[in-house]
Amino acid sequence: MTSQLPVVYAAVGLTALALALVSRSVRRLPLSEPLVALLLGVLIGPHVLGWLDVPEPVAHTVLLEGTRLLLAASVMAAALRFRARALEDVVKATAVLLVVAMPAAALITGALGLLLGLPPALALLLGCCLSPTDPVLAASVVTGEPARRDLPGRLRRLLTTESGANDGLALPLVGVAIACVLPTQAAGGATQRVLVDVLGGVATGLVTGAVTAGALRAARRRGDLEPGPALVVTLLLALATLGVARVLDVAGVLAVFVAGLAYGAVLDVGRHADDDQPERSAQDEVDEAVNRYAVLPVFVLLGVVLPWREWLALGPPALLFAAGVLLVRRPPVVLALRRPLGLSVGAAALAGWFGPTGVSALFYLAHSEHEGVTDPRLFAAGTLAVTASVIAAGVSAVPARSAYARRASTGHAAGRGEP
Repeated sequence: MTSQLPVVYAAVGLTALALALVSRSVRRLPLSEPLVALLLGVLIGPHVLGWLDVPEPVAHTVLLEGTRLLLAASVMAAALRFRARALEDVVKATAVLLVVAMPAAALITGALGLLLGLPPALALLLGCCLSPTDPVLAASVVTGEPARRDLPGRLRRLLTTESGANDGLALPLVGVAIACVLPTQAAGGATQRVLVDVLGGVATGLVTGAVTAGALRAARRRGDLEPGPALVVTLLLALATLGVARVLDVAGVLAVFVAGLAYGAVLDVGRHADDDQPERSAQDEVDEAVNRYAVLPVFVLLGVVLPWREWLALGPPALLFAAGVLLVRRPPVVLALRRPLGLSVGAAALAGWFGPTGVSALFYLAHSEHEGVTDPRLFAAGTLAVTASVIAAGVSAVPARSAYARRASTGHAAGRGEP
């Protein structure tokens, strides 16, 4: 298996590199970068040009570790996209989405999985894997100048904070669901295990984030920190936190998100709003580049390994399942919660639609197989949902955002503000 890894890294890396080198032209397309990368993966894969055919064990290994690393970088960027004090107005709404909307998404998607003939326990695991929203795909909607121009700041902060937090907090749902699928695991022991994972992850993130921020402030006072290294400190913090969490056997992705929040909060203490504005602008560019381009190899690989035969074996219900994931998994739930979320109908509709499933779902699908759930229908149904979500988000991000901006502008003109 290891002899195949260099070929896979070279092929998907060169394809993603070529895509990054024409990034300005890609940005002019009515498609997102992940969708273009996915289509390129299909093109070079075994069913079209046949340039790359990845054995299943290799694919799952690369997906597991690759998505873990990319999620760490992405949730760190999400945690630092806004100042800690700027997130105060979305704390309650984020809690509502995490406590109500995410479990509801898991149950709804699990029910949709029954359409595919999956056993109830496997369908529930599928729903849990697909329950978190994806910070990578969400970044294409909430970052950049068009997003700052068209969307209210509170809505962007809410979608960013939710997508960063629920990637780690989906672990308890997935862990308990895995115990339900595997008869050798006791549900009580699994519950205890995920509690340790979550609490340990939070504690690890708090320590690494706060200590790093304190060390950074001390280095700046001494004049030891150059501007270049300062821009990659957060990426190094993400990698270090993930490594420490893995050594301690606690939730790594959650630890990284908490580390980002702690890091930002400590740096904000005693600092004026514009103290580091030039540095923050440069940091934002680094974070956006990571979210938009470092993730492209994963989507190239996904396009190569899409399980077309398994999709066909699912039969016509697969179309109903994919449509249900897009239309039922999240939008009705967020619309129903719009009052406690403090959102207008238009903002709730946008937040409901742009809660895509992507890299985080791929991570949990690969994690489930690593834990012993080897039923191929789980990966087939999960990748079908991810592919549908990537396509839907990729083609609708620009028009939906523009439509929201027009509606909000009309509302303001008529004296009806759109929060």
